[in-house]
Amino acid sequence: MKEAGIWIIGCLLYATAVNGFALPNSIAQSGMTGAGVILHKLFGWPIGLVGFAMNVPLLILMFIFISRTSLLKTLVVSGILSVALDFMTWLFKSYIPVYEGNPILAALICGVLQGAGLGMIMTTNATSGGTDIIGRLVHKVIPYITVGKVVMAADALIVIIYMIVFKSFDSGLYAIIVAFVSSRVIDSLLYGMGNGKMLMIFSDKAHEIAEAIISSSRRGVSIIPATGAYSKEQKNMLICVARKNEISGLLKTVRSIDEETFIIVSEANEVLGKGFRRSINS
Repeated sequence: MKEAGIWIIGCLLYATAVNGFALPNSIAQSGMTGAGVILHKLFGWPIGLVGFAMNVPLLILMFIFISRTSLLKTLVVSGILSVALDFMTWLFKSYIPVYEGNPILAALICGVLQGAGLGMIMTTNATSGGTDIIGRLVHKVIPYITVGKVVMAADALIVIIYMIVFKSFDSGLYAIIVAFVSSRVIDSLLYGMGNGKMLMIFSDKAHEIAEAIISSSRRGVSIIPATGAYSKEQKNMLICVARKNEISGLLKTVRSIDEETFIIVSEANEVLGKGFRRSINS
């Protein structure tokens, strides 16, 4: 039930972005939603229903060639998204005014809402189908072609057709803004809330530094024996993961004990566990 609630909210956010900001400002859409918008423009067919209908053969191929376990989630999410798109189309036409202002601002808001909606869905290990399935199918047949490249090519083709049908080059440029913002929001939802920095500290005073870090920040520290390849010297390496706003304090603590210590600070895109957050699968 919890996942179903997340899917509904995510699909409603996505549908709001499409109907309230993208379509009124002629911003191109990629994926099956974009294909649905094109057919809606040409024939007046419902966007959500068309998108779902185009997903059906892809879902059948997914069932046969890829995975049966993830099929049910994809099928349910595709159905919810179809209903949400058509429901929001009706709602905006009947009761809620759409935004018809600055197209760049519309693209930014559209990207945020789409990214939030898709990101929420992806946190449950589900997908809305569409070009993602095409990418996985092509990769299954031609392994050296990555899923990402196929999805990018398919989405680019749909955006180009969109630009031709709507006779607007600008719509494709705004679509780039939407895609960029959306991807950043998705990454933030999937990884950003748990990201941080990882410190690798090489020092002769490793145990003193470890105790100081634990007492001052309450962050855990691992001590790993290390040997210099050139010097052949035996030293201890400390590994500590912390949030970004804690790094400056930790560096001061380390330097106060050993000014000659060698420190590597790197990105930790996803940190799961006590003091950070649980896995997105939990």
